[in-house]
Amino acid sequence: MLNFRGRARRKAVARSLYEAVVARSREPAFYRELGVPDTVDGRFDMVALHAALVLWRLKADRSRSADLAQAFFDLMFVDMDENLRELGVGDLSVGRKVKQMVKAFYGRLAAYEAGLAGEQDQLDAALSRNLYRAATVDEEKLRTMSDYVRRQAQMLENLEIDRILVGELAFAPIPRTPRVPEGRSHESVEST
Repeated sequence: MLNFRGRARRKAVARSLYEAVVARSREPAFYRELGVPDTVDGRFDMVALHAALVLWRLKADRSRSADLAQAFFDLMFVDMDENLRELGVGDLSVGRKVKQMVKAFYGRLAAYEAGLAGEQDQLDAALSRNLYRAATVDEEKLRTMSDYVRRQAQMLENLEIDRILVGELAFAPIPRTPRVPEGRSHESVEST
């Protein structure tokens, strides 16, 4: 009976963490101001980015959080499966698509972990390749997103594991890029 209660509690905490990740990932500023594509793929990539940050933090206290990390991961891909079905993807191809998403997620997780451990340009390259999926990316938006990811990682690193183990997450402020009115350069805006 205790094992069942522990598993149910872990699932509830995983759900709380995952719902916070999804809510943050849906923030319009990421799409409107920072240029993340507002597509199914772009939204998957925002969830993947924030989920990778949470899993990266849980990994730091693996001895206490391994079961929660697994429950979080499992829930994320059950949700992806359900979302694909809601989008009308046929039952026969859902499994294949989820496997592709899992593989893509593992690649992003490794790239973001390496970027956080490495130099700024390594994280920038990972974000450009995975989040923006573009040959050319607005450098200011990329740098703003990269700075946000580093601030978010630092916030999670400073968050006590006991708080995370009960489902609490703290997010860094959503970055904003300066808006330049159409037809005006940065110089003319700054001088007004």
